[in-house]
Amino acid sequence: MNEDSAPEPRPAPGDPQTPGPADHSVTTATPPRCATRTRLYRDGELVAEGFPAEEISDRLASAPDAVIWLDLHAPDESDLGIVVQEFGLHPLAVEDALQAEQRPKLDRYRTHLFANTYAVAFDPATAELTMSEISAFITPNALITVRKSEFDVDALQARWDGNPDLASAGVGFLVHGLLDAVVDGHYDATEQVDDCLDALEDQVFEPRDGSDLDIRRRAFELRRAVLRLRRIVTPMREVVERILRNAGEHHLANDLMHPYYEDVHDHAIRAAESTENARDRIASILESEQNIQGQQLNEVTKKLAAWAAIIAVPTAVTGYYGQNVPYPGFEHHSGWIVSTAVIVVLSVGLWFLLRRRNWL
Repeated sequence: MNEDSAPEPRPAPGDPQTPGPADHSVTTATPPRCATRTRLYRDGELVAEGFPAEEISDRLASAPDAVIWLDLHAPDESDLGIVVQEFGLHPLAVEDALQAEQRPKLDRYRTHLFANTYAVAFDPATAELTMSEISAFITPNALITVRKSEFDVDALQARWDGNPDLASAGVGFLVHGLLDAVVDGHYDATEQVDDCLDALEDQVFEPRDGSDLDIRRRAFELRRAVLRLRRIVTPMREVVERILRNAGEHHLANDLMHPYYEDVHDHAIRAAESTENARDRIASILESEQNIQGQQLNEVTKKLAAWAAIIAVPTAVTGYYGQNVPYPGFEHHSGWIVSTAVIVVLSVGLWFLLRRRNWL
């Protein structure tokens, strides 16, 4: 197409100075303080999503057997007001959901369960561990997730959509998807840490110069990440175990979902064991590095001592012949020849002796 026939550029529709529609929110503030995501399941099928959170009451009233998922990102106390009223959430659970850096746990209240978990991402290059805290209220007909930081909700929804045959399990299906996503992230992070430790162990015994990786610094970085990961991963075993032990009480791990929760439990155990093994491996790497540096220092000390012994020979001989008293060969050319011969013979003999004993 030539320039004459090229169409003229046209502006995009809409007024760039006019904001678009506000996102759905549990509040009436404009712009909303807390954007939300919603889903409605009925009879094991996804029948609605993306509807305003204000419609939850009406939708549950028209379909008492429906299951609701409500996701809140960084809400405040007023944002949680609608769900507190609708689902009768306990004030202590609401307080934990609003406060950051709660420990991973599963608490039981009269009308619901409260779970606190952490999704993680590990960067092998920098050994940095990124954590995203997620709280969840679990009622008989709803899962309410509260994200206090960034979390890939699209991946969570894709996990649910990838197992539509399990949706008939209701809230147990939604909770399993959340825990499975979180625990799989823990397991992937521990696997990446193990790979980093494998590479570090290989480098411990490799020759390296000043431009190479600092083994101790890298080990301390990994240890810091492992300690943070351990505080998150280890309690998850108890969280899943409590769901399995009390399956008859809250019906999350029913007959359909029980094998899937067992799989999550197995991954949680393996992730926790990997963090414990990683601590031991890091300690072993640091100990090996210290031993290797001690051996290298010993080798250097041996070589210096050997050369000092060799240098001591001519020092001793020249010192003897430098006396201010007459001695055999004093002020004669033969004295210089004898002293030089003694220096050479003794130095070379001492060099061969030390060489044979691997000091040089």
